Amino acid sequence: MEMAGAAEADTPSQEPVRKGRSNTILLPIVGILLAYLLYRFLRPRLRRLRLDRYVPSGARLPGWLRRRAPSGGAVLPYFAPIADRLGALPYLGPFAERLGVGPQGGYGYGYGHGGGGAQALVKFPGGEALSVAAILEAPGEVVAKSAHSTLYRAAMRSGEAAVLLRFVRPACAVGADEAYAAAGRIGAVSHPNLVPLRAVYVGPRGEKLLVHPFYAAGSLHRFLQEGIAESQRWSIVCNLSLGIARGLDHLHTGLEKPMVHGNLKTSNILLDASNECRISDYGLYLLLNPAAAQEMLEASAAQGYKAPELIKMRDATRESDIYSLGVVLLEMLAQKEHADDGRPNPRDILLPASFKNLVLERKISEAFSSDLARHCRRSGKERNLNAYFELATACCSPSPSLRPNTKHVLKRLEEIAR
Repeated sequence: MEMAGAAEADTPSQEPVRKGRSNTILLPIVGILLAYLLYRFLRPRLRRLRLDRYVPSGARLPGWLRRRAPSGGAVLPYFAPIADRLGALPYLGPFAERLGVGPQGGYGYGYGHGGGGAQALVKFPGGEALSVAAILEAPGEVVAKSAHSTLYRAAMRSGEAAVLLRFVRPACAVGADEAYAAAGRIGAVSHPNLVPLRAVYVGPRGEKLLVHPFYAAGSLHRFLQEGIAESQRWSIVCNLSLGIARGLDHLHTGLEKPMVHGNLKTSNILLDASNECRISDYGLYLLLNPAAAQEMLEASAAQGYKAPELIKMRDATRESDIYSLGVVLLEMLAQKEHADDGRPNPRDILLPASFKNLVLERKISEAFSSDLARHCRRSGKERNLNAYFELATACCSPSPSLRPNTKHVLKRLEEIAR
């Protein structure tokens, strides 16, 4: 036994050998990475130097050292998709600037219209003071995510009001030329009941960043679903409905080239501090490629807002918008009940099919929010409530030709609200 123990003690350990092999593999990898980072750090600075003046006549500098006009990419486009998944996109600006390849580094951001892979910030009314550096350096937080984009609330510098940044993923977006054309149409829209587009940034890797005002009151969906007391008041319901109809009417009839919303729903209707509604996301599908636009349509269908005749998002029409408007109006009537203990107790009404069944069963009163119905009875507005319901169901007609247009909807709402 002592001899065996001595033999084992004399046997060299294999652990140092394994550690040595690991170091042999890792060190070259780390060295390559450091060399690449050093190359990326020095390359723009070397390009800014006029090295060609020191080169003999007839000789030529290597291509990677030749001075070029600033038009290339920055750190942000390379890491934007990963940072977007991690919710760190708004923090990449300062990081890029410290490396010297951001807005004020050797590459720079273009501020004019640039086709192909060029970067550009296109500004619209209300966004004249914006800059790429200010947008990308603004600290922010994720407020919503979808299959095609992420929304950030960003606090601008110098005490400016917060903005809403929409980062459209490169894999979901159209090309630069189509994006400029679509953004131009959206940015030209101006109406009190529509969320304006302040600016759009197009990066060299296909990323799109849209800048809108931020409305702290949130969406109509939240307003209805959280049981906020004002949502049960008939006057508030009428005022919100009129605002939605006016905004949609402007898109359909108030522009030189009419625009279809394509994805109208309560989560895309925002409220300001005065409970005035503003429709957002109109024309957004124009910035998405066919696959992403179709995915948006399928999400809308799952939520009950899609018109039955609509197969492809690019085929969205004014009639399909009216169908979605009808569902929004029905949702304003249904709202969300709360149990006595204060906990949410949704009734899972699938609009508008459930309303149709309730009408056939003569149980329409069960579809309305009990508080809203009670308020209308006390104020003598029960007939107005029924007329509102009839208008909403007309908008949801299975036949597009039988649906009223926005002018008719607006006129009827004004009569009902009196």
